[in-house]
Amino acid sequence: MMQLYYATRDGQSRRIATHVSQRLQDRGIDAPPRDLAGTPLQMADLAGSDAIVLIASVRYGHHLDEAEAMLRLYASLASPPPLALASVNLTARKPGKDSPTGNAYLRKWIARHKVTPALATAIAGRLDYPRYGWLDRQMIRLIMKMTGGPTDPTTVVEYTAWDAVDRFAAAVADLVRR
Repeated sequence: MMQLYYATRDGQSRRIATHVSQRLQDRGIDAPPRDLAGTPLQMADLAGSDAIVLIASVRYGHHLDEAEAMLRLYASLASPPPLALASVNLTARKPGKDSPTGNAYLRKWIARHKVTPALATAIAGRLDYPRYGWLDRQMIRLIMKMTGGPTDPTTVVEYTAWDAVDRFAAAVADLVRR
């Protein structure tokens, strides 16, 4: 049995997890996405899995707390199942920023938890200023200004490369079949 978890604030990681789940279903693998915010995890949930997929958003330079907690639990397993990680962040919108070597958020996340994922990728998220509250909008505008991104508060940009999500799902399917 494979487990597919996600952590999201604005819904993009849920969209990505749902897309991955659908692609896995197309390959005969049942892995409904589970929201970590509403899923109290136990050690047995993770230990009894054939593989684990975690898709988690970055907010203000850090992965969401529920994703951090899940990786701490995973790292404590005596014999952890294979792990596939997808970090959803706007830095991944730039060329070369989709791998553990090119994406600082993903690289630091893996190092901090001392895990060795079988798969790891960074996937660009969605920038949707009108949906954010005032403080979130200002903080994200500041980060985008520092990284050369759009700062117009009416901007909505879908940066997610769905073909990259498809490739990730195919790699997860291959991992499960091994």
